[in-house]
Parts: sequence; C-alpha cells; structure tokens
Amino acid sequence: MLTWPKRIFLFVITNLLVLTTLNITMYLAEVVFELDLSGYKSLLLLSVVLGMSGSIISLLLSKVIAKRMMGLTLISPIDATGFEKKILNHVYSMAKKAGLKTMPEVGIYQSPEVNAFATGPSKNNSLVAVSSGLLENMDEDAIEGVLAHEISHIANGDMITLTLIQGIINIFVIFFARIIAKIIMDNSDNRSSFAYFGVVMGLQILLTFLGSIVVNFFSRWREYRADHGSAKIVGKAKMIKALRALQNIQIPVDNEHKAIASLKIAGNNSSFLSLLFATHPPLKQRIKRLEQGKI
Repeated sequence: MLTWPKRIFLFVITNLLVLTTLNITMYLAEVVFELDLSGYKSLLLLSVVLGMSGSIISLLLSKVIAKRMMGLTLISPIDATGFEKKILNHVYSMAKKAGLKTMPEVGIYQSPEVNAFATGPSKNNSLVAVSSGLLENMDEDAIEGVLAHEISHIANGDMITLTLIQGIINIFVIFFARIIAKIIMDNSDNRSSFAYFGVVMGLQILLTFLGSIVVNFFSRWREYRADHGSAKIVGKAKMIKALRALQNIQIPVDNEHKAIASLKIAGNNSSFLSLLFATHPPLKQRIKRLEQGKI
C-alpha cells in the first residue's frame, strides 16, 4: 500500500552503498593500478558492468536488509494461530489467485505507522510485511486490499523492473559523472587524484538525485497497476476502502521509524516538486482511477 517509499528507501540505500564501494574500487584501479579509462568505450563498458552490478546486488540483498532493518517477526506457516494465521491464509490465497508458484514469506513489524511493503529478488523469493499500526487501524476488508496490493507488486515483477531502471540510471551516473569531472578538472588548478575523486562522488550524488525523478515516475505508474491488480484479486471495493482508510488515518510515528516514515506519501502532494519526487500518486487520484476502471 505505502510499499514503494519503504521498499525504495531500502533498495536505494543499499544501491548507493554498493555503488560507492564499486566506485572506490574503480578509483583504485585508475589511480593505484593505473588502469586507463580515458577512452569513452572502455569507460562506458565499465559503467555498464558496475552500474548493473550495484542494482542487482541491491536486489539480491533486499529481503535480508528488510528483515534486519525493520525487525520483522516472520509468521510461521506451521505454528501460526489466530489473527496471524488469518493474515497468512489471506496472503497465500491471494498469491495463488495472482499466479505465484511459491508463497511469499509474511512478516509483521512493530510500529504505529500504517504501512506495508513487499520486496525480494524474484516472484519465487519474496516477502510481504505489514506494520502493527496498519493491523490495528484498518478493518479486515481494508487489510485485504492492502495485502492484495502487495501481492500484485510481486506478481507484476515490480522489484525486477525497478532494478533494471535503477541499473540504467547507475550507468548514466557513473559515465557522465566522470566525463563532467574530467572537464572540470581540466579547467582547474587542482588536478590531484583526490580532488578528482571528490568531484566524481559529488556529481554522482547529484546525478543520482536527479535520476530518482525517473525512478519515481515509474514507481507511480506501477502503483496504479498494483491498485488495479488488487481490485482484480479481492474486488474494487476493498482496494478503494483501503485507500480511503489511508486518507483518514493519521498516526504519530516513533523516533525509531521517523527517518523512513518521512518518505511516505500521504496522498496530499500539491506542489510540482513534491509530485515530481513522489513515489506514490495522490490517494485521491488513485481512488478516482480505480472508480473509473483505469490502470
């Protein structure tokens, strides 16, 4: 439901860490081992390798990082009872309707935020997580809408799509950061390797930030598709009910989850910039598209 902000946060942070490590390796190859990357072809080739590597590694680690970062308690298919068993049964039933061959892991994390997310490297290796705040503040119909939305993200292969998009952004970031840095350094009095590395890293941060506009555009589009998928699985009424519940719920967020919760999209974006960098479309627009039957 509010899945993309949390999922993107985990994915992007991991991607940046991996990308930074790869860039330090690239810097050492250039400076210490005197690898010649002055030719555009060799630089582009290495940018492709490193850019896609960072994105793919982030994808492969996504489930592990989500579990550790959020302190998830996984629901055991064998020992689950009561409400947890009901949640598990809902997820499994929806996953089968969505055509998933392998059932996702299901977890709950303790937080007053009303949130849920899905992640994992593939349809056959996925995770659905919900917050205690969501379970406490939504009725069963709305919860079903949320769970079906997350299952739709998995069935639609959204994490793989995001990986490919982020990988392409990484390639452009690595390549053009070095091209621009070389131009800057050629016109600078300080041409030390450390200064060059600093300029490259600064440019990469800036270009990654700008590249997030592209990622967020596709994120918003995939949200509409996941809403539509949820409507097909559990019915339009339950998905709309979940979205309306999000419009009406305002829960205080504890300090532990404040950093991530600040990235959540409440659906009240009004300015051009907030819409440009939003990972979710406004809730009002999502409800309208569902009512009109649009993806």
